[in-house]
Amino acid sequence: MNERLILKEIESKSFQSIYLLHGEEPYFIDLISNALIDNVLKDDEKEFNQSILYGKSTDLNILVNELRSFPMGSDKRLVVLKEAQDFKNFEELCPYFENPNPTTIFVICYKYKKYDTRKKSPKLIAKQGTVFLSEKIKEYQLNEWIQRYVTGRGFSLNSKATMLLNEFLGNDLGRIVNEVEKLGVIYPKGTALDEKHIEENIGISKDYNLFELTNAVAAQDIHKAFKIIHYFEMNPKAAHITTVVSSLFTFFSNVLKIHFLKFTAREAIAKELRIHPFVAGELNKAKAKFSPKKIAYNMEVLQEYDLKSKGYGNTSSSQAELMKEMVFKLLNP
Repeated sequence: MNERLILKEIESKSFQSIYLLHGEEPYFIDLISNALIDNVLKDDEKEFNQSILYGKSTDLNILVNELRSFPMGSDKRLVVLKEAQDFKNFEELCPYFENPNPTTIFVICYKYKKYDTRKKSPKLIAKQGTVFLSEKIKEYQLNEWIQRYVTGRGFSLNSKATMLLNEFLGNDLGRIVNEVEKLGVIYPKGTALDEKHIEENIGISKDYNLFELTNAVAAQDIHKAFKIIHYFEMNPKAAHITTVVSSLFTFFSNVLKIHFLKFTAREAIAKELRIHPFVAGELNKAKAKFSPKKIAYNMEVLQEYDLKSKGYGNTSSSQAELMKEMVFKLLNP
């Protein structure tokens, strides 16, 4: 069951006895656990019937006592175990999972990694409640996720603004949501958000960012590329060399793939590479400027500078100097 179906059940007051929320993406775990905190109990019921515990500081006996207790002035109790990845006695809860208290809703927030589902406890929980794996959004799905989230908040977002958020904030859903919420305070619903809104309110330059650096390399515009790198030098938080290398490696990898495709239609390329059609069109244009042989050489350059950025073979060059050297090699024979 995905997070949207779980949230729909919660909003309709249909609750499970146990929720095991685990995985690498903390945003969905927080989203579901917060929805349960908001919906299971009324505000005046929470004082005696809601317990929020933390894995590192929670004793097994105290937790079991909370789970076995009966509600006061309410039909339900809510027990939330946050940071469950730090709770050392998880498998010792199996007797409770086999026979849970019907008046208690137990929410387990196990963040940043998957729980081993080969163990006994997840199997028992699945029989009594819900086991939800919170996975990171794949890179090729992130633009679509951003668009869907922004649309769900009552706005629209153009392609360039979407890619700016993607490039600048990366696969950090919590941070993306926070920034979009800021825009929701500033602008009325129905606003068509673009790169200007992003630049003015989130601090992402529409002209000097990772996306535009990749475009400058794609266009073989070394002057523009060096201007952007200079901006990065003056604004160190704008981009780190490791993210620059990663972005350019993805760019050249996709262009190399396009060289060997049998079709040239933008939509077909987008579907094959699982990218936005606008990006597919730009990559297809770059194909004429970078031969497979040049791309292979550029990938070696990127690997070289990835190592240098981590201190291998580099003792004194700054990030900006390394980026300039790297881009010069990428754009010259």
